[in-house]
Amino acid sequence: MKKWSGGTLILVLSFVLLVRYTFIVLHPTKQTKQSAYDFFRNHVRNDTEARQTAAAAKSKIRVNAKRPEEKPFLIDVKGLSELYDGSVNISRKDSYSLATWTQLRAVLARSDALPETAKGVEEASVAWRELLSVIKRDEFLQIKSNASNANVANDIKCPFAVSTFDEPVNSSRNVLEIPCGLIEDSSVTLIGIPNGKNETFQIELEGAGFVHEQKPPIILKYSVYLPEENSTKEPVIIQNTWTSEAGWGKEEKCFRGRSTSNIQVDGLASCNERLVGSTMEKSQNVSQSVTKKQNNSSMEHGHVRENFPFMEGNLFSATLWTGLEGFHMTVNGRHETSFKYKENLEPWLVSKVRVTGGVSILSGIAKGLPVSEDLDLIIDVDQLKAPPLLRKKGRLVLFVGVFSTGNNFERRMALRRSWMQYQAVRSGSVAVRFIIGFHKNADVNHDLWREAQAYGDIQLMPFVDYYSLISLKTIAVCILGTKVFPAKYIMKMDDDAFVRIDELLLSLKEKTANGLLYGLISFQSSPHRNTDSKWYVSNKEWPKDSYPPWAHGPGYIISRNSAKFIVQGHQRKDLKLFKLEDVAMGIWIENYKDNNSKVKYFTDDRFYNAGCDTDYILAHYQNPRKLFAVNE
Repeated sequence: MKKWSGGTLILVLSFVLLVRYTFIVLHPTKQTKQSAYDFFRNHVRNDTEARQTAAAAKSKIRVNAKRPEEKPFLIDVKGLSELYDGSVNISRKDSYSLATWTQLRAVLARSDALPETAKGVEEASVAWRELLSVIKRDEFLQIKSNASNANVANDIKCPFAVSTFDEPVNSSRNVLEIPCGLIEDSSVTLIGIPNGKNETFQIELEGAGFVHEQKPPIILKYSVYLPEENSTKEPVIIQNTWTSEAGWGKEEKCFRGRSTSNIQVDGLASCNERLVGSTMEKSQNVSQSVTKKQNNSSMEHGHVRENFPFMEGNLFSATLWTGLEGFHMTVNGRHETSFKYKENLEPWLVSKVRVTGGVSILSGIAKGLPVSEDLDLIIDVDQLKAPPLLRKKGRLVLFVGVFSTGNNFERRMALRRSWMQYQAVRSGSVAVRFIIGFHKNADVNHDLWREAQAYGDIQLMPFVDYYSLISLKTIAVCILGTKVFPAKYIMKMDDDAFVRIDELLLSLKEKTANGLLYGLISFQSSPHRNTDSKWYVSNKEWPKDSYPPWAHGPGYIISRNSAKFIVQGHQRKDLKLFKLEDVAMGIWIENYKDNNSKVKYFTDDRFYNAGCDTDYILAHYQNPRKLFAVNE
């Protein structure tokens, strides 16, 4: 009997331990989410934040989207731990610009992350450390100036134009420093003379690099092979790129009778037709004498030399300018070549113009460069700052996330002075934030940080601002519109677009608040399979012949529940990452529909993908000058 009782007691205790283990281990207590400040400082949030987190937890949507064959997992990403270093001494005010970092960490560490994520994160960790060092230095100088009642001078680090070479004019190596990269419509003009010391010369756009990098990338190498007297060797212009990871890219040549690239860039031919198509007239009489053929060859070669833009001993003026899609070269007033931007080799990365080879440079100037504002000289800063938010029942009417890049200072100022002055924005019922990744230039990052502190409308992303990572910004907009600035509707738009907020809000009153995708929608489109296309997508990335409906990227709106589905789907790794952000949104909305949810697609021709008309809601491709004109 005693033995039986002892055995029973052991069985009972074992059962209790099993139940307790099941409850604690298999059903752990949910951890509360952290704000950016709490993440870095490990502080407890205030009551308001706690209530918002609790409310968000209660309203979670179950995500049953179709999953990939193998669900992605989390991996170690170099530099990620440095970005999320809990020992970083950062104030609560400063952390406002990092509101998405905590939520994005799991997305950045996914095993199926976008191809350039590791590169973008590692470089961002270096840029972040540099920025923290500069912030600490500024704080020290400010304390020192306060003690001595002196003002801290802020030099203009990003001027509109530069024209000084760092070596003598007649040197065989000439370098023009580009302080803060290039933007659309920036230009570099060189005046020089091919000097005959070498049959070739090169113009290189060198990318920004960190101290630890052995050699920075070459954004564009423009090689000129000159025509020679009494030679049948053809003159040619060769354009190419180079990176330490991939080496030299595919050469694009412009030479007699043909071009190796037939694509157009910003509507311009890759090679001037005179250079490649009209430089030679073939003989019609194949039975002509050898002497006559030689004479024709000599005449044809002379015609080639006449059309070739560079000649030994002849002065030239060459202007390399940046368009929307690529670089363009104009020589002596005539368009000669165009070169499409390559992935992750974008104009904002350019830090130097280097000229080498057989050419004497007489002068050089770069203008139309990004200009940072002197915050001490702006008298209406208070009118441009992000206003306090007015929330009805805890939510905004609309949250707008504007995609921008670090050195587009002028565009952001134009937006602050134009459509961001609408009453709905200034009253706080509509919140607007710029979504910006790190730059590789320390001065640009510093100016961007000061801008963020001055205006309170910038959200800094934990990765370098490569175009191939733009879909991560889309996820960030959904995070901001659901967790940080909860809104009924969430809008994504570009910084070169003008939106009539009043007309948009009127239109939204007629739209559903659930399952909405609103904008200029493409219902029938196929992936670009041409590898030269900016929107090239491989069969592996998207095996289907067509995309689901998607809204064009300059500006579109989704509803709150769709945005929540997207945020939670990526947190649970149920949704596929895709590099084309507007198409990605269409794919995720399709996943939302597959989750037994209703979706309403509203296409509106008043969302102009290019230009505008009197009835517009959104107008794209508006430079700062046009933004002010449209606003008036």
